[in-house]
Amino acid sequence: MQKILCTIFVQTVAATGLMAASLTGVHAQGLIRDTEIEAVMREYADPLLVAANLDVDAVDFYLVGDMEFNAFVALGQNIFMNTGAIIRAESPNEIKGIVAHEIGHIEGAHIIRRSSEGTRSGMAAMAATLGVGLIAALTGAPDAGAAIMASSGQFATLNVLTYTRSQEASADQAAVRFLNATGQSGMGLVATFERLAYQERISHQRRWRYFRSHPLSSERVAALRRNVEQSPYVDVADSEEDKATLARIQAKIIGFMAPPAQTLTRYPDTDTSIPGRYARAVAYYKQGLTSQAEAEVNGLLELEPDNPFFHELKGQMLYESGFTHRSIAPYQRAIKLMPDAPLLRIGLASALVAEGTDEAAEAALDHLRLALVQEPQNPFAWFQRSLAHQQLGETALAELATAERAYAAGDRMQAHVFAMRAHEDLEHGDEAWVRATEILEVTRPDARDRREWNQRQLERRPNFQNQIRS
Repeated sequence: MQKILCTIFVQTVAATGLMAASLTGVHAQGLIRDTEIEAVMREYADPLLVAANLDVDAVDFYLVGDMEFNAFVALGQNIFMNTGAIIRAESPNEIKGIVAHEIGHIEGAHIIRRSSEGTRSGMAAMAATLGVGLIAALTGAPDAGAAIMASSGQFATLNVLTYTRSQEASADQAAVRFLNATGQSGMGLVATFERLAYQERISHQRRWRYFRSHPLSSERVAALRRNVEQSPYVDVADSEEDKATLARIQAKIIGFMAPPAQTLTRYPDTDTSIPGRYARAVAYYKQGLTSQAEAEVNGLLELEPDNPFFHELKGQMLYESGFTHRSIAPYQRAIKLMPDAPLLRIGLASALVAEGTDEAAEAALDHLRLALVQEPQNPFAWFQRSLAHQQLGETALAELATAERAYAAGDRMQAHVFAMRAHEDLEHGDEAWVRATEILEVTRPDARDRREWNQRQLERRPNFQNQIRS
């Protein structure tokens, strides 16, 4: 979602029926990038991380495109939250409570302890599963603000580890401590658990994955409530601004992830609120009704002309609807309003590359260079950079960008192959040549790498025998 976020850009998934820039099913899984939503989640999480004496920059927060309620910590200091948890929240404080609880698991080193208790093969399998998907998906995607790039299997694997009751109780206590330290109520966490507790009575097959990894009991909820009610901040309410922001991102998620008919039922034309218009704009855009979508976004811009995410959404809709040239101005306006958002620059660069002119390609490279300073592991940005270099006839630099893309996605052999091609043609000693040399060194294949790469190539080849028979 920082593409969605702003606007969801989907990169995976024939198996789940997802299409680029739209989500047609409400249970599709994958990692989502969106500048707007990520900013809100970081605003919630960062003060709690400070309260936990954790390094804010060392803890990464990821959104999972799944409408089921779930949140978890995996592979160290990585917090994952399903979009379904955001949608089901009745207040910002509920989300903050869940985030505080997951931070409690990080502070308590529960992942490390549970990992050490598991088998080495189990952790190796998890790492192998996450490999390309996690590195690629978590680092970003293209136009308008959102990107879904990992498959559901990766997140099923992430949930194989289950917390013990003592770890859950410890995380609950820590969450209340962090919320108290930031002057916030813990009643949101209590409300979430009480509202969802009935799931414990549902058959195991129908339980949400959250309860498989986070055992919930009435005793645990009662203990949490007693702890929260002793807090001097128990009655602190969310600000109206926080409530309004949550309503917007909920509408945005629903617009992208629910079928348009469902979105339009929930947000009918009679709903003239900003969340209502936001959701309808996305729903119309997903239906191919570009003029109606643009009218809704223009209405939003009349209300908030300096909202970068509305400009981004307009740019994305126009770009993905084939109006490439018209999409550039909204993207440029979004970047002027939010110059430090790399995903916005990547979206603009995509539109500029699609223009197909040398001048546009040069401009795209300027934005991509800035974006890659902040997101050097973003495969989509490297892909766009390779296209821009190719447009300018800079083949060696295009091959180097392709090597960077493969390296960011975890494909060491492919990275080695393209780095070797670039290395042969680049000027000895210049910056690009040095970088190609570095990639060659760190991706030098061993016998196992070569066997695996050869096998992948065989699997990618068309089955000419079947083609002849058909």
